[in-house]
Amino acid sequence: MKAYVVGGAVRDELLGLPVQDRDYVVVGATPEEMVKAGYKPVGRDFPVFLHPQTHEEYALARTERKSGRGYKGFTVYAAPDVTLEQDLARRDLTLNAIAKDAEGRLIDPHGGERDLRAGLLRHVSEAFQEDPVRILRVARFAARFGFRIAEETMQLMKAMVASGEADHLVPERVWQEFAKGLAEPHPERMFEALEACGLRARLMPELSRIPKNYTGPLPVRFAVLCWMLSEAEVTALCDRLRAPNEERDLALLGARLRGALTASMSATTAGDLLNIIKRADALRRPERFASLLEAARLAQAGFDTAKLERALEAAAAVDAGAIARRASAPAAISALLDREREAAIAAALV
Repeated sequence: MKAYVVGGAVRDELLGLPVQDRDYVVVGATPEEMVKAGYKPVGRDFPVFLHPQTHEEYALARTERKSGRGYKGFTVYAAPDVTLEQDLARRDLTLNAIAKDAEGRLIDPHGGERDLRAGLLRHVSEAFQEDPVRILRVARFAARFGFRIAEETMQLMKAMVASGEADHLVPERVWQEFAKGLAEPHPERMFEALEACGLRARLMPELSRIPKNYTGPLPVRFAVLCWMLSEAEVTALCDRLRAPNEERDLALLGARLRGALTASMSATTAGDLLNIIKRADALRRPERFASLLEAARLAQAGFDTAKLERALEAAAAVDAGAIARRASAPAAISALLDREREAAIAAALV
């Protein structure tokens, strides 16, 4: 039984990047032998075990055979006679198909180290086209590293889209890979890849215009991406991608208030600004409002949020409890509170 470090840990070490997690492939072992050695089985689709002390993942070397559509359409074979080279051959990209033994020697049958030096994303074998999730993974790695995609790999990606294989992508996996790519240093490279292979038009037809500026947390980045869309388009996109509530909520808020936010830069009345604050529910959810303004600054060149920020600060400083006690009747509280907040906003903007 021999164990090898594989995949991302080897890749990132060669790139001089911090290694977060190490995954291992075990050659020459059975599940029973792993359990007897103290490893805890955790794999559902194939034999994966946790090391008894480090809790790192150790997977038995395996091969895969296409048996159906989509990323789950595979028959897995894991046995002591599967070699390390066979295991590496099933991987997606050459830079993820490098192993390192206990002495630190690299096992690199597909030229992954060479492709790393060249900044190239290249598939390992024709089996790449059997799993549509790999299109998204390539696009995500382009966003992470800024690498170019090998021409032969792009041709495979195009063929997968044209054949309909990519139509079998599971929404949850799409969002998982898409969100990771959007959070990477070069998300525009992900969209370039998806556009080039034809998957953007198939998967995200609403996004005909892709913004260039992305910083901050994922909900802000997603709101920037959706900034020019209508509410109906944002809803359709979020439904298709199964976007989580936080991302959906902020993107929809941007679609509703985009026009009002733009107009706020020239707004002359405190009432206009208070109306935006109320529509955004900014007094109850100031953190979300701050994220909305951050998205607006990124999506609209020259957008100045200072006026709205001062307006919110002034409105929030008004003592609602004191006003409620002064009101002659409960029905009068809302109007009185609005007047006090408008007056506070007007004073703050002088």
